[in-house]
Amino acid sequence: MSYSVETQGLTKSFNGFVAVNSVSMTVKRGSIFGLLGPNGAGKSTLLRMICTLLTPTSGRAFVDGYDVQKQSNEVRKAIGVVQEKLLLYPVLTAKENLELFGRLYRVEPHVLNERVDSLLEEVKLSAVADRLVGTYSSGMRQRVNIVRALVHDPKIVILDEPTNGLDPQSVRWAKDYVKGLKKRGLTVVITTHDMEEADELSEELAIMDRGEILALGEKEALKDKYNVESIEELFLALTGRELRDSLSGRLRRRGW
Repeated sequence: MSYSVETQGLTKSFNGFVAVNSVSMTVKRGSIFGLLGPNGAGKSTLLRMICTLLTPTSGRAFVDGYDVQKQSNEVRKAIGVVQEKLLLYPVLTAKENLELFGRLYRVEPHVLNERVDSLLEEVKLSAVADRLVGTYSSGMRQRVNIVRALVHDPKIVILDEPTNGLDPQSVRWAKDYVKGLKKRGLTVVITTHDMEEADELSEELAIMDRGEILALGEKEALKDKYNVESIEELFLALTGRELRDSLSGRLRRRGW
């Protein structure tokens, strides 16, 4: 199968409000795919359905060939998710955090020990692996957070705003690390509000707004189609320049 992720008319409604409206898209295996959109566009809801955290109202989704509704356990094994909010325990060391999540994924102990050491070496934290994560800087915590999603050796990695709030050195490291994941053969789906980051990393893009896909395809082909030179120009041409404060409030009132 050539696709790591495929959705077919995927829809999610909350009390009559359509958050994701009949989204059909594919993510090529071994690619870096950018999912872009303003606040409240439906990106998070779409990803939660793909990750089996939300049940679709209608439509279907497949991850690594598995149906997200009928084969949810297989889907969860195939994906690693890095949320914008850190999913770490500050009262545990970096090594203990990775070991904990590895055990939750039922990674064999002898495999887990070697993998944890290898991942901490990759992110240059071996020397402080036995210090509490709560004592780490934000950049160090994010490095642990990223490899936490890799401890069970997934085929697909979903990154939600992976560089948000990081210093320039940590941002550069994160971008290079994402590129390295692709070189290993992993598929990466990334959401970001940093258009330069999207331009640098993504090979293909989907731009969402108000629950629908407005543009989908190869990055350079989309620039040519809309006669723009950058992803930022493309994004603004499709989604407009108005602020979205009122839309965010509407979603909160509806319980989303």
